[in-house]
Amino acid sequence: MNTILFYFQVLSSGAYSSWGQLLLRVGVGVIFIVHGWPKLKSPSKFAGWLGTMKIHPAMFWALVVAVVEFFGGIALIIGLWVPIVALLIAINMAVAIIIVKRKFVSGWEFDFILLLTAIALMLL
Repeated sequence: MNTILFYFQVLSSGAYSSWGQLLLRVGVGVIFIVHGWPKLKSPSKFAGWLGTMKIHPAMFWALVVAVVEFFGGIALIIGLWVPIVALLIAINMAVAIIIVKRKFVSGWEFDFILLLTAIALMLL
């Protein structure tokens, strides 16, 4: 029992908090690279979809989202401009939830957890 308490005290002391932030950055970064690459590779396809959602100018916003997701993911992984990138990703996810996912009863949960994770990275 004392061993368990010792490990709990070590982990809760904050000695490993930078490792926790690294894991969050890498996890979220990989997700956004994977989701941003297809948008960056074929922005006109994504712009067409944005146009059907009445988001204009569609090509401009398609490029903004693609750049934020792909290059933002890379920046998170290497730890570059984390608060700024996390803010941009949080805005991206908030817009996705409000504009795209609001019509659905479910399906917004993944975007919501990414939004909260981005906010957490902004504050760490």
